Amino acid sequence: MKQYNTKAIMASLLICGFVGMFSETALNIAISNLMEIFQISASTAQWLTTGFLLTLGILMPMTGLLLQWFTTRQLFIGSLASSIAGTLIAALAFNFEMLMVARVMQAIGMGLLIPLMFNTILVVYPAEKRGAAMGFVGLVIMFAPATGPTVAGLLIEYLTWHYIFWLSLPFLVIGLLVGLKYLENVTEVTKPRIDLLSVLFSTIGFGGVVFGFSKAGEGGGGWSGSVVTVSIAIGLAALAVFALRQIFMREPMMNLRVFKYPMFIVGLLMVLSCMMIILSSMIILPMYLQKGMKLSAFAAGLILLPGSALNGILSPKMGRLFDKYGPKWLVIPGLIIVAATLWFYSGITPASSVAFIVALHIGLMIGISMVWMPAQTNGLNQLPPELYPHGTAVMNTLQQVAGAIGTAVAISILTNGMEKYLSESPSPNEQTELANAMTFGSQHVFSFAMTVTVIGLATAFFIRRVIVHRAAVNPMH
Repeated sequence: MKQYNTKAIMASLLICGFVGMFSETALNIAISNLMEIFQISASTAQWLTTGFLLTLGILMPMTGLLLQWFTTRQLFIGSLASSIAGTLIAALAFNFEMLMVARVMQAIGMGLLIPLMFNTILVVYPAEKRGAAMGFVGLVIMFAPATGPTVAGLLIEYLTWHYIFWLSLPFLVIGLLVGLKYLENVTEVTKPRIDLLSVLFSTIGFGGVVFGFSKAGEGGGGWSGSVVTVSIAIGLAALAVFALRQIFMREPMMNLRVFKYPMFIVGLLMVLSCMMIILSSMIILPMYLQKGMKLSAFAAGLILLPGSALNGILSPKMGRLFDKYGPKWLVIPGLIIVAATLWFYSGITPASSVAFIVALHIGLMIGISMVWMPAQTNGLNQLPPELYPHGTAVMNTLQQVAGAIGTAVAISILTNGMEKYLSESPSPNEQTELANAMTFGSQHVFSFAMTVTVIGLATAFFIRRVIVHRAAVNPMH
């Protein structure tokens, strides 16, 4: 295997990944604030998250192809150019539409960067060291979103929400400069044929499904709305055609042969369940803390910091434990911890103590750190090197779809729960009743997340360690 300056390569990718993930959740805590400033409803504000996910859902399936068409450096520069431009526009945004455009540009940047990061690790690290390397990615993917709400809460309290983006900008520029100096081209550019029909069906398919679920989460017509039904139906039909086309093509855009590897499937299912748990919790908790418990944005951010920070710190440690012991002894206990904390969460009330909520959040985040990276690394390890770009594309794409579904289901469960509670309340406009309605809706969301965890736990019993054969380290011809 060629020797790479792995530390410098990782540093540039991790700095940029950190900032991208930071601004993703930093904005979540500002949603209530933005609704007042821009005079928009919760469902419109949700598009700042949904639009981001929708862009990722459309772009991610193409990354397997892009990784074979462009060099590592070209993709890195393209990704950073889009992220920096999006962040600058967001920092200057004076209305919702401008902020929405900025979010889409940031999503394009992240959509290129995340698969690039995973693929680079698979190429530059031998299998026995990948767990620890993936753990550092876990640190970024978890610790950045963790610091987002706290820092954003502080900025909103003392400055304005624009500073979320002004703060991110210099770090993106630093990441770009480090990358320009140290990042090497680690993949081979093979330029496979681009099949425009595959691109079209993938865009309609993944886009339609993500869009449909997002509309469902907006309340109003809910799941019965014609837009929801039609876009999910068209999306699923397009995905079926897309999948059939990939199976029969000599050079597929997204190689579905990755599904021949059982541990890849098990790892994928567990990553998807983690994604749904994290996103449904991450969108509901800040809202509950601010509207149900009447805390400030900064206080809500502080409450979520210890658990998320611990998750980030533990990710590399879990990666090393995975390298040493394999996935089973991490994943099963991790999911049991997650299920237990969500069960307790489903019983929270406005009278619940802050310490109790912090403790539960710590438990939830420790559990997730034991599951996510070990399951993902184990799954990708089973693939032969020529399927790495496709494996990361499949995993990252379906994560975005699961994220959109998780967010939409969480919002719609919350909305329906609140409406049900208030319709039976004698004084639905009183502040205490609104807080109680928020609690009632949130409890139902945590029960949903617990159900997802139990399904993940059932899958976890099938996981076994992948033995990576030495021959598989060099690309097979």
